[in-house]
Amino acid sequence: MVAVITLTTDFGMTDAYVAAMKGVILGINPEAKLVDICHSIRPQDIRHAAFILGTAHTFFPAGTIHMVVVDPGVGTDRRAIIISTPSAQFVAPDNGVLSHVITQSSAKGGENYADRTQIELPPGLEAVAITESKYWRSPVSPTFHGRDIFSPVAARLSLGCPASDFGEPVTSVVMLPPLHPQLTANNILVGHILHIDNFGNLITNIRNDDLSQEMTSITIEIGRQLISGMGQTYADREGLSALIGSFGYLEIAVKDGNAASLLNAEIGDEVKVRLR
Repeated sequence: MVAVITLTTDFGMTDAYVAAMKGVILGINPEAKLVDICHSIRPQDIRHAAFILGTAHTFFPAGTIHMVVVDPGVGTDRRAIIISTPSAQFVAPDNGVLSHVITQSSAKGGENYADRTQIELPPGLEAVAITESKYWRSPVSPTFHGRDIFSPVAARLSLGCPASDFGEPVTSVVMLPPLHPQLTANNILVGHILHIDNFGNLITNIRNDDLSQEMTSITIEIGRQLISGMGQTYADREGLSALIGSFGYLEIAVKDGNAASLLNAEIGDEVKVRLR
């Protein structure tokens, strides 16, 4: 049975970890089509993984199985789960790594909370805890659940096994706190750098929908730098520019350069948008 299984990890590509997981999957379903979303997630960075998966998963065909192994709690009592949405299934640790997926799959917006917390699963989504050990490899390494639990479960899902075979239903999951920009009393939208891509572009948590003004009537402030107005492409202007990127987020870029290096910017740095 041909099925698409994606892999997102913080394993990098200099060790055998990714290959071992692929070998387990193909040993169970040789027809599976394996797609690497990203193996360069910053080590143990759950928020980074949630963002990357959130920007990629909607472009895959219906029925895709997404496996995520960014799991600093591997071997502890953290749950392993399968979440089923109307269009896909996700196999992952229950540590918040599916936060963007859950938010995007829910009609409700993210709630306002300060730290990782358990929330009720939104309507339209179903989840089970992966507890049926007969579907795992044996013995299970306490340090490599990606190979010994997640991979065989994803492979068997790809063969048509229902998620309910792998454990009991759960009604709540761990979510990361949403990073919504805040509008101040003097009409300044305050956001933060959410991601720095391979080109050094600074991707913020400010979305196109947050910018209700004409793009030419805003000023973006990052550090001591001011950027007036918005461009359409990375090549619109010399020096620093701001634009809405392909995933709908406000980005700060440098034509033929690296904005992160130029500004000495880091994840979490503040970005202000002055709305005139």
